[in-house]
Formats: sequence, structure tokens, C-alpha cells
Amino acid sequence: MSEVATVMLDVSGMPCPAPLLGAKKLIDDLQPGQILRLISDCPGTADDLFSWAKVTGNVVLGSEKVADGKTAYMIRRAGGASTTLVAHVTLDMRGVSCPGPIVQAKKLLDGMKAGEVLQLVSDCPGSADDITSWAKAGAAELLSTHESGRGVHEFYLRRK
Repeated sequence: MSEVATVMLDVSGMPCPAPLLGAKKLIDDLQPGQILRLISDCPGTADDLFSWAKVTGNVVLGSEKVADGKTAYMIRRAGGASTTLVAHVTLDMRGVSCPGPIVQAKKLLDGMKAGEVLQLVSDCPGSADDITSWAKAGAAELLSTHESGRGVHEFYLRRK
């Protein structure tokens, strides 16, 4: 996760729904677009956060395993400019292994006009690294990426 957190909250050792309640309290005090890094070892935290984010408009940018069985979640407060992307086309590639998502995204982007945005949804474990590297190689402009569900990533790609 390349985003820098504005504030961090470690709720390790606390059962659900404490991580979600702690996240809500801190997110409510942040400015739109600011980021909370939440650390939890409760197995239900991921499902709670993703469900809550869908309702509130906040964005779970991603998660990563950290020491001692804990997981760190990066959550962006709703209302920032980066949360208002609108896609011209959505490509849902859940269930398709890599490199399928990139191959299909390239086909769609080739048929789009310059400046149009493709939303790619993938649950392939390698998609985050693959799409990022592919975009850096100049194939498309990666505008935003975030984890929209457990193991599901959304990428917003602009045709150059």
C-alpha cells in the first residue's frame, strides 16, 4: 500500500465490533480524503469494514498482513477528490486468473477514446501487482486502486 496514513489505530486484542467502532470514530474526525491505518487481529474486521465502506462511501484502499497474525487496513474518508472517479466502462473479471484481467482490459481500452476510464474488478491474487506494473509500463494511466471486498480489487484505468 503506497498511501500514507493521517492517523493510525491499533485495536489488536479487541473483538468485533470494536475495530469497526474505533474506525468509525476516527474516520468521522478526519477531513475528506484523509486516511486511517487500522490494525486488527479480529477475523471479522475485514467483512465489517468492507460492508461499512459500501454504506458510508469511505474506501478501504487495501489490507496487508503484519506481525503476529494482525492485518493493517488503509481506509480513506469519503468526500476526497480521489473517491469521485466515474468509469465509462466496467470490466468484472472476478473468477478469472491472471493474465486474463490484463488481456481483457487491454482489449477494452484499445476500443475506448483517449481520456475514457475503465473500471477493472479482479479477485486474482496477482492482479494488484500485475496491473500496477502494466500501467507503469505505459499501457494505461492507473488513476486509482482499492480493495472493494476481501481479496477483490478495483482499478480505474484511463486510456492515454
